[in-house]
Amino acid sequence: MSITSTRHSGPARVEPPRGERSRRRRDQWQRERWRRERERRPAWAEPPTPIGRFGKGVLLTLLVLAVLGPIWAVVVTSLASRGTINEAGGIVLVPREIDISAYVTIFSGGTVTQAVWISTLVTVAGTTVSLVLTVLAAYGLSRPDSLAHRPLLFFFLLTFLIFPGLVPSYLVVTGLGLKNSLWSLILPSAISVFNLVVIRAFFMNVPGELVDSARIDGAGEFRILTRIMLPLSRAVVAVVGLFYAVGYWNSYFNAVLYLDDNDKFPIQRVLQSYLLAGQSPHVTGSVPNLPGISAYPPTLAIKMAVVVVTVIPAVVVYPFVQRHFTKGVLTGAVKG
Repeated sequence: MSITSTRHSGPARVEPPRGERSRRRRDQWQRERWRRERERRPAWAEPPTPIGRFGKGVLLTLLVLAVLGPIWAVVVTSLASRGTINEAGGIVLVPREIDISAYVTIFSGGTVTQAVWISTLVTVAGTTVSLVLTVLAAYGLSRPDSLAHRPLLFFFLLTFLIFPGLVPSYLVVTGLGLKNSLWSLILPSAISVFNLVVIRAFFMNVPGELVDSARIDGAGEFRILTRIMLPLSRAVVAVVGLFYAVGYWNSYFNAVLYLDDNDKFPIQRVLQSYLLAGQSPHVTGSVPNLPGISAYPPTLAIKMAVVVVTVIPAVVVYPFVQRHFTKGVLTGAVKG
């Protein structure tokens, strides 16, 4: 009787179910793919470490404080009383009491009120004129078959490299009879070539099939612009309009050059005279005959109140354009 011996090499391996084996294979493939991606991408594309995230948070907090700190100091100082300003020795950081006499003084029908009205008029009229001219020029330059397309485009782009200078600009404005006129604050800066290039790039990215179908239906160039191009370009036009509006509102150098009448000064020119020349709405030092004011407001509070007035319009308008800002700024950018 022969006995057959069976040699055991160890416990038998239990094979996982087919579904389990497939899941493990998929996880292993996923880990391998992530490893290859980490090897290919540069170091700056790696996710930040906990220390890096903490450092970014600290840096962003410091930047926010650097921006909001001066604004807080200006607002608090504009609402401070004379005693609080004297106690702080100048700029007030901790509010003690609220005194609105500085705002009542500057809005009592004096120079600041007139300057705010002038700046508002120049901003509205200038933004309208600039948008109309920029959109028309951008649409014309975006059509390859337009008249003198390349020479005009070269002429506009040449201004990026060559600036005529201050003296020629002054001679042109004076020769056109715009001296001491509000148009001298609008026409010299009516078109920004950068904004024109941005809108032109958007118009060129509009599919040509839309334009061709509109022409087949009998639409002219003006109807194509107003019915197709402008509705599609609301974001970029809104952002460019914000750029123009902020530029006109903050402009004061043209007022220094071309305006001699104090009644036509915009708010930025008045602010410049208050901060640098030390002027004040009531230079006599007597108590203004205004309701709710028993003493003349401190000069520093008046200056800070004028600063607040100049900043408020941009802060109020920006939230309404913010949703278009990212799309409008990235329009025409180089895409990789």
